[in-house]
Amino acid sequence: MSPTTMLVVLGVAAIFAGIFLSLTAMGAFTNEAKGVSKSLAVMDAFSAAPRAMQQEVDPGFSDRVLDPVLARLTGLGRRLTPSGYTERILAKLNVAGNPPGWTVDRVLSLKVLGIGAGLVGGLLLGVVLGKGLVGVAGCAVAAALAGYFGPNLYLYQKAYDRTGKIERALPDALDLLSISVEAGLAFDAALSQVARNTDGPLAAEFARVLQEMQIGLGRANALRALAERSTLPDLRSFCSAMVQADAFGIPIGQVLRVQSAEIRVKRRQRAEEAAQKIPVKIMIPLVLFILPALFIAVLGPAIISLMGTFGSGGALS
Repeated sequence: MSPTTMLVVLGVAAIFAGIFLSLTAMGAFTNEAKGVSKSLAVMDAFSAAPRAMQQEVDPGFSDRVLDPVLARLTGLGRRLTPSGYTERILAKLNVAGNPPGWTVDRVLSLKVLGIGAGLVGGLLLGVVLGKGLVGVAGCAVAAALAGYFGPNLYLYQKAYDRTGKIERALPDALDLLSISVEAGLAFDAALSQVARNTDGPLAAEFARVLQEMQIGLGRANALRALAERSTLPDLRSFCSAMVQADAFGIPIGQVLRVQSAEIRVKRRQRAEEAAQKIPVKIMIPLVLFILPALFIAVLGPAIISLMGTFGSGGALS
């Protein structure tokens, strides 16, 4: 093959190669443009989508980070707590009224988190106070124990406050129940009237009893469940009396009247008991704070005058 023919063949091949590369580049640019267009379209559609759909597609920080961390803390808390302790936590939550966001898993995770935070805080506190090794270790252990039992103390305080509210509202609620039953209403309807016309945790408990009865639970079982959710003796006595009246066919109005009178007598006795405790309780602040201040106010000027008199007499002599 002559050199001229070879040059012509190479030139033609170069032309075709250039055309092929040009078409390939145009196709790639077109695909890239289409890909960018599709991405922009997806972003526009995602921004215009409902909030619920966006949350499903793009989970928030709590779903991606906090929930897995809490799940691991809950698992660690279950391993650290003895068997049967979850049932006790559930009972405490029921007595406290099941505060919003508080579950057994949340309590266990908070216990583990409290141990870790207590250890770190106790170590830092011991170092800042300049304690020795034993002092730092003691601060860390005390803070860890406080962090572990902190959720229990919170639930205890919530249960104590809630039980006090139920105790104060129970006599009036029983009077309203008795009046409603004597007016001709059935016990369920009278209970609904009390739950609808009163406020507080007792009304919420009566409403829960009605809901459990509506979903098929018997009246006796619903009242027993109410007694198990509370530590108040008067409420437990009321539930027991109503269960017995329902079992033996005793008139509900008569039982309610007796229960109301008995609970009011008990409330009067508790008020008298609290009044009798006041002198004993006031003794400590009276001796420690009031009497010393009174002695200073009364005897202070006389002591100052005597000191001045004896001081001047000593100077004259």
